[in-house]
Amino acid sequence: MAEHSFHPPQRTLMGPGPSDVSPRVLEALARPTIGHLDPVFVEMMEEMKGLLQYAFQTRNELTFPVSAPGSAGMETCFVNLVEPGDKVIVCRNGVFGGRMKENVERCGATPVMVEDEWGKVVDPQKLEDALKANPDAKLVAFVHAETSTGAQSDARTLVELAHAHDCLALVDAVTSLGGSPLKVDEWGIDAVYSGTQKCLSAPPGLSPVSFSERAAEVIRNRKRKVQSWFLDLNLVMGYWGSGAKRAYHHTAPINNLYGLHEALVILKEEGLENAWARHEKHHQALRAGLEAMGLSFVVKEGDRLPQLNAVTLPEGIDDAAVRGRLLRDFNLEIGAGLGALAGKVWRIGLMGHACNARNVRYCLMALESVLADLGADIATGVALPAADKVLAD
Repeated sequence: MAEHSFHPPQRTLMGPGPSDVSPRVLEALARPTIGHLDPVFVEMMEEMKGLLQYAFQTRNELTFPVSAPGSAGMETCFVNLVEPGDKVIVCRNGVFGGRMKENVERCGATPVMVEDEWGKVVDPQKLEDALKANPDAKLVAFVHAETSTGAQSDARTLVELAHAHDCLALVDAVTSLGGSPLKVDEWGIDAVYSGTQKCLSAPPGLSPVSFSERAAEVIRNRKRKVQSWFLDLNLVMGYWGSGAKRAYHHTAPINNLYGLHEALVILKEEGLENAWARHEKHHQALRAGLEAMGLSFVVKEGDRLPQLNAVTLPEGIDDAAVRGRLLRDFNLEIGAGLGALAGKVWRIGLMGHACNARNVRYCLMALESVLADLGADIATGVALPAADKVLAD
């Protein structure tokens, strides 16, 4: 059989990521490739650092995108800050806290786990108890926006607790960056990582990170070499550091960086506060429609992540069958549950470019159509009016 060029279908992406990519970003990806040490490319890199500092709300000099997806951003933070024998307090309330634990162990350090139920936020009291019980801990790590459940923890409070006990604070902001308030400097976050494929609406493959001067000092004064050559910030910063003189480290994903730059320009044009408000408003519209239909949220009100809505399946409905029908009949992707929530919930994303009124209405219409056809016990004809009422305000 002869091979042909690959032409993917046009989907509406409303899962946990990747999200729909803006046409402006797609156009940026197609621009001419130039060398990764070209002076013009270096200028763009400097501009991108400034745009990322705006997105993170930080002045941290050590702010740049790792040339790999969000999981590599996570690993960059851990391998640079954690050494064998260190003790790290890890808060786990979903899948990604578990991945943090794995990173700590692979660094030869000891994880102390603060456990919360899936769908709940990280409990500050449990963290404080763990800090008191482990005065020799070096670092506190937690997920700000837990993508597996849609729970958003109180990052500011958790960071304050870490600092009160002389620990660095490391934050997973993969799903929160650009979608809900994240203020790195104001909250005192020492290390933070994100991804491009969520609320920034760029393709996956890059991981924005930022490190405070306190964290940078820890990295500079390590007793041992960073276990990963590729992710060693002492080397990477020769390429992403200040000024026009760059040392070759690796061949950067040039066109992907064009895409991220354009995505950040779009975010700056809209304004961070406006982007946060847009995600909240469309979440409330989607919520109104889902609840009118008879569906309920996993996370309690006040703790929910606007851009990731975890909803419980109706009684007797097969998760995969619904998602399969949505994809086949409506070209609509929503996400399945992970881990403890597998088969029990759907994860509906409202991220970045995909967070708009058309998608809210399209998702409600498609979901109602499929569920009604499968005989689910839902109310019909009420979801769209409920959503429209919120959207009209």
